[in-house]
Amino acid sequence: MHPDYERIYVTIQRVPRGRVATYGQIAELAGLPGRARQVGYALHALPGGAPVPWQRVLNARGEISLPGHAGDRQRALLTAEGVEFKDDGRIDLGEYQWRPRPPRRR
Repeated sequence: MHPDYERIYVTIQRVPRGRVATYGQIAELAGLPGRARQVGYALHALPGGAPVPWQRVLNARGEISLPGHAGDRQRALLTAEGVEFKDDGRIDLGEYQWRPRPPRRR
């Protein structure tokens, strides 16, 4: 496995049910700024049955990037979590994008 993939998977696991994140956002939070494509590669390499909520990762326009059946499955999984799609097939990132709280200072 690519050494950065585990960081990407751990970051995606933090995205709560009913929320989404963008590929670029996951890259940034995983300490890999500017490497949104690497997030896509990591998701493509994800073993079946892995406990990573891959469906919660979208492109920067709030769209599903997967074609065909895989995209339909992603949409169904998100809909089951309460995420609503607009008529144009996009998700309103202003409403559904995950915004993690910054770490508390001590």
